[in-house]
This record gives sequence, C-alpha cells and structure tokens, in this order.
Amino acid sequence: MEKVYKRTIGIKPDAVSGFCPGCMHGTIHKLIGEVSEELGMLEKLVRCEGVGCCGLGQLYVSHDLNISAHGRACAVATGLKRTSPESLVYTYQGDGDLASIGLGETVSAANRGENFTVIFVNNGIYGMTGGQMAPTTLIGMKATTAPKGRDPKEHGYPIHMCEVLNQLTAPYYLERTSCNTPGNVRKTKAAIKKAFQYQMEGKGFSMVEIVTSCPTNWGLNEAKALDFLETDMLKEFPLGVFRDKAKEE
Repeated sequence: MEKVYKRTIGIKPDAVSGFCPGCMHGTIHKLIGEVSEELGMLEKLVRCEGVGCCGLGQLYVSHDLNISAHGRACAVATGLKRTSPESLVYTYQGDGDLASIGLGETVSAANRGENFTVIFVNNGIYGMTGGQMAPTTLIGMKATTAPKGRDPKEHGYPIHMCEVLNQLTAPYYLERTSCNTPGNVRKTKAAIKKAFQYQMEGKGFSMVEIVTSCPTNWGLNEAKALDFLETDMLKEFPLGVFRDKAKEE
C-alpha cells in the first residue's frame, strides 16, 4: 500500500508535516504530485528547491530533487533541463529566494526562455529565516527587519514578478493563483498542469505564482491570516493569467 501511495502522488506517506498550521505549502505539494501522476511524468519529475520553508520539501516528496544554494534554483534547473531534456523539471521557491537573492537567475532564465517550470510561493515575507521583510512585503506590513512597517521611501515598493517577467519576450506562460478557497485550489492545480504540459511540449519558460499566507510570521491566527490574504495580499497581487502564448498561436 505504501508503494502505491508513493507512486500515485509522489509524497512520502510516513512523513509528518513540519509546516505551520494554516500554511499552504502542503496543499501545493499535493497538487504537484497529483498533476505529475495524471500526466504520467512522476518517474521523470525533478525538483530544484530553494532554501527556507521551500527546502522542507526534501522531507516530504519521493521524486528526484536537489537543494540549490539560496536563490540559485533557476540556474540549477537550467543545467538539469539542458542535460536531461526528457525530465520534467521545476523549481519550488519562495519570494525571498526567487525575487531577491535569486532575482538575477530568475529573470535571466525567463529571458532565455528556458524550458522548465517555476512554482513561486509568495507569502509576502521570509518564513523559516525569521520573518524578515521580503521583496513582496506590503507597504505598512511589519517584519523583523521593518518593525514599523514597510516604508516605500526607505524600503521601496513590493515587486510584482508576473508583471516584471511579462515585460520579457521569451516567457510562454505566466499566471498568478492562490489556494485560499477550494475554487482557487482547483485553479492552481489547473495552472500547474498547464505549465507542466507546456514544458512537455517544449514551449519554454512558465511560472505559476501562488499567493499564500504565513500565519506565524504575519503574527495572525489561521483564520485572520486568510482574511488578510483576501483583503490585502490579493489586492496588491491580483490573480489571473498574465501571459499564455498558446492563445496567441
């Protein structure tokens, strides 16, 4: 039974989640496993994960993976996909990893149109490393490195990665989703599946940005964190498809 479970969703059945209550990482991991199984690509699935909460994935998934240096997942994924083009390669990164420390690697891979998929988890803050201000932290939102709240005069404004990458020519598919409701969970699964399918067809770079909550570092309980996500995070980061070249062809 254990082997069947591993084969069908790619998640270790004996693993106990270390994610905080209210965190959406677990849901996203399950969706990735379901999609890869439905596409018949679980045996060829390769994950390049960033550091932090995203790095906890090594404890829960049973498919091939590597842990990249902080911010370097897109660079590592480039090498993996080019040397093993038959693999289904994806990165799994948070906002600090992808949009701050690894911004150069992310933009460069997107600009080259590398044929892999980016799963970008945006919760507006650094998680495991201590709740520091991230590139996506909202104006006025408090963090350990911005105890009075983010001030645009001092810290700049939140970065919007789908919008930034949409200025480039090469990316094939860019969508922002969430997992805050059952309906949005279904949309997120559909977006991940589409991104993987495009990679299998050799279409190039795809990114699914998933806006999530971080109750622990937001200083809120699970219910209030969901409210904040809906009233504040999604106002700053509206959901939707920013580019889908298949609709233009």
